[in-house]
Amino acid sequence: MTSTATRENTALMAHLLRRAGFGATRQELEGYLAKGYEAVVDDLLNPSDPQNMPDDVIRRYHPDQSELRDLTSSGAYWMYRMITTRCPLEEKIALFWHGLLATGYTKLNQARSQLNQIDMFRRSGLGSFRDLLLELSKDPAMLLWLDNNDNHNGAINENFGRELLELFSMGIGNYTEKDVKEGSRAFTGWTLGNAEYMAIRAFKDSIWPYSRIAWHFEYREQDHDNGEKTFLGETGNFNGEDIIDIIAKQEASARFLTTRLFQFFAADDVSEDGEKTITEMMKTYFDSGYEIRAVLRTLFNSEYFKSESVRYARVKGPVELIVGAMRLAGSYQSPTLGIEKITNQSFFMGQGLLNPPTVEGWHEGSEWIDSGVLVERVNFVAQEMGNTSRPGVRDIIDRLSAGSSDSLTPDELVDRCLDLIGPITVSDETRDTLVGFAKRQGDLNLIDHQPGDEAEQRVGNMLRLVASSREFQLA
Repeated sequence: MTSTATRENTALMAHLLRRAGFGATRQELEGYLAKGYEAVVDDLLNPSDPQNMPDDVIRRYHPDQSELRDLTSSGAYWMYRMITTRCPLEEKIALFWHGLLATGYTKLNQARSQLNQIDMFRRSGLGSFRDLLLELSKDPAMLLWLDNNDNHNGAINENFGRELLELFSMGIGNYTEKDVKEGSRAFTGWTLGNAEYMAIRAFKDSIWPYSRIAWHFEYREQDHDNGEKTFLGETGNFNGEDIIDIIAKQEASARFLTTRLFQFFAADDVSEDGEKTITEMMKTYFDSGYEIRAVLRTLFNSEYFKSESVRYARVKGPVELIVGAMRLAGSYQSPTLGIEKITNQSFFMGQGLLNPPTVEGWHEGSEWIDSGVLVERVNFVAQEMGNTSRPGVRDIIDRLSAGSSDSLTPDELVDRCLDLIGPITVSDETRDTLVGFAKRQGDLNLIDHQPGDEAEQRVGNMLRLVASSREFQLA
């Protein structure tokens, strides 16, 4: 008989893996539980070898994923990474930054440069916020997305300078229009290094005026405004790096970043207890030298995060939902034709990878859900979890069979499925509905079950219904 403490530890670990990753199978949970909660937090925050599907294997089956300049193929490539990684927080933090520091294919027409940006988020996304903003400011996809290639000495373009303050670091109300202009002056001369000749000579009439090649950053001193600037109350001959140094040390930046991290990893809405946790995260931000890893460690180890009140307090984003369901079902663990359809599925649910609607990224939380999107979400996860040929579903069936020497009553079937698919805690109303469905066919006997037989189909139908529940749509 499982003890209360063991059940609670399992539920807490599953909660951590839903937030810091994309959920976990029961076998994965057992491995994590053997390490202990705080040790797992440290492992997640310090990713090593992700052991994701190798590029050469992918390209052998998907030639379209070789150059990775096309949107759908590039999204499918990232899907493979999220589905097969052993370092889920590395991908989850990249997804977080992709939504916050958004760039989109609709303007760039060059997904390879966007994937380079995602690599940057993996590499630096848990490090210093100051260093991340500096890398972002030199990132070719961002330079073109927000027009800093058109930001010149004597003819500034304010697009990047404005969004750096408004959407990426501080938020409205914490800076002035003069700060936008002065900050933009500091970023003059920060541009693309390998596009000008081709744009003028070869592609002047093309829909890709900067060519579909992998761009790189170049600093052009002759195009930089070396004049004195006053920014957020400080005056000097500032360049872009100085501007980022000033931004990173602002209390408004600490609050902006910690609040966004809180909403992505803890809860859509910030309660009074949540505000206290954000205050603790802000202190860690300054004490650690702006390190995101340290800020998340404070969050994940907080009593607030561990409390039952914060569980199921976030609506899963479409990519979270899709990747979590496929990892749980064991789908696409090897090269599989049709992976591009999974990328399209996230688009139908409102989150097209590498193609956010605007520089704001996506509106998250309850805005992920409307009547049309909900049908897409439910149908997808129900199809995945109801397929008894999927390796992860087969493992659940085998565990149900091994754990019962006799028939399972409807109540036992429901409770065991909720446990093995999560564990997931559902409302009394949801549980009553599940039990009522199971009672239609009475007790379930899995002794001598065969692949795809009626007994296994009953388990698949129950998993399908659990995946369709409100609680499965939440993290």
